[in-house]
Amino acid sequence: MTNILWNFASFIVALGVLVAVHEFGHFWVARKCGVYVEKFSIGFGRSIWSKIGKDGTEYSVSVIPLGGYVKMLDSRVDQVSEADHKYAFDKKPLWKRTAIVGAGPAFNFLFAIFAYWLVFLIGVPAVKPVVGEVTPHSIAAEAGLVPGMEIKSIDGTTTLEWESVNLGLISHIGDNQMTVTVSSDSQIGTDKKLTFDLSGWNFNPEIESAMGTLGFQPYSPDIKLTLVNISDGGAGAEAGLLVGDTIVAIDRQPVQEWQQVVDAIQANPSNPFLMTVQRDGQSTDVTLTPDTRKLRDGSTIGFAGIAPEIGEWPESHRFDLQYGPVEAVGQAIVKTGQIIELTLSMLKKLIVGDVGLNNLSGPISIAQGAGATADFGLVYFLGFLALISVNLGIINLVPLPMLDGGHLLFFAIEAVTRKPVPEKVQDMGYRLGGAIILSLMLIAIFNDFTRL
Repeated sequence: MTNILWNFASFIVALGVLVAVHEFGHFWVARKCGVYVEKFSIGFGRSIWSKIGKDGTEYSVSVIPLGGYVKMLDSRVDQVSEADHKYAFDKKPLWKRTAIVGAGPAFNFLFAIFAYWLVFLIGVPAVKPVVGEVTPHSIAAEAGLVPGMEIKSIDGTTTLEWESVNLGLISHIGDNQMTVTVSSDSQIGTDKKLTFDLSGWNFNPEIESAMGTLGFQPYSPDIKLTLVNISDGGAGAEAGLLVGDTIVAIDRQPVQEWQQVVDAIQANPSNPFLMTVQRDGQSTDVTLTPDTRKLRDGSTIGFAGIAPEIGEWPESHRFDLQYGPVEAVGQAIVKTGQIIELTLSMLKKLIVGDVGLNNLSGPISIAQGAGATADFGLVYFLGFLALISVNLGIINLVPLPMLDGGHLLFFAIEAVTRKPVPEKVQDMGYRLGGAIILSLMLIAIFNDFTRL
């Protein structure tokens, strides 16, 4: 219950910030263009707080936190005197109306740059993308990837850490190939380019990782058999396992590596088995009955709520992703550009069918992401805000009526025909656009529930 409340609170904060940024873009440019703004609202529905500013605008926070709006003076919907026409949105030149509508998404992109600037200024611990295991006969193995290689770039985009690698891989869903630049496995010598044949790549991001389906895993330090964490109320605690226990055998069979423990637990949901541990210099037997966890594909696995000791990362693999105030600006712009490129690529693939509608995420998934990143700290939460801000900006530019992109489409037609799109046509467009948006929202929410 606490986790749900934390996710919800993080979601409200994230959405409130991003909606405020988006709507402030419309508001600020409207004011600069001489348009009178009647109301600036974060949320929809009944106001739970409002205040009339010195500028005459009503500033409001409303009860439904799924968006916001800026209500401008408009003679198409309001009775506007001849003297006030100069303050009405619809009476402004086309370029000013275009600037006002486009300002919302533009401010989302600017906010993403600002958020990433803070991330790079504060700094975040990172590890170099050095390859650990490579599955024989996999796509990665056939391309020539071997353990010890460091992934330097994917199709020319630099990959300093694993997040960049993952984004680069995901951007190639539906493609036939990709080029990966790597160092030699000895980290000495010139870099080389590997071509991954993706024609047979089957990847479901809901249940598997991009790296795993390509046949490789990141390098990680050795995982030891000594327990460093036991979840309260978990199967491990119920069995009597203690922090400091070293697992030496399962059902009297010696254990050499942690994966053997994982395999035994996952293969025995609700089925007891004997585990032998070394405790204070003596062998002790406990009976572990793993709890049951249902996966998204309907299968079940066991889990025990125990965590092992992990060895130290080599110093050569670790670094702080941090820059000075000026250099961080450039890095933030580059990062935002990469996210925009990835989002546009995925949107295109969604339209042509390379990516299924089951990959759409709704408010529940966003709330979970907000809560998880907020758990890790401010830097990670800022990165999440930047990612969602870019997505919000791009989605609003989709040329569907009811979205900013739909208004911009009407303005583009007006620029060509030299006259506004007839109101009846606009009204039909808004109805059609609303139906499409509602359908996509329902699909996204349905997907969210299937992932719970």
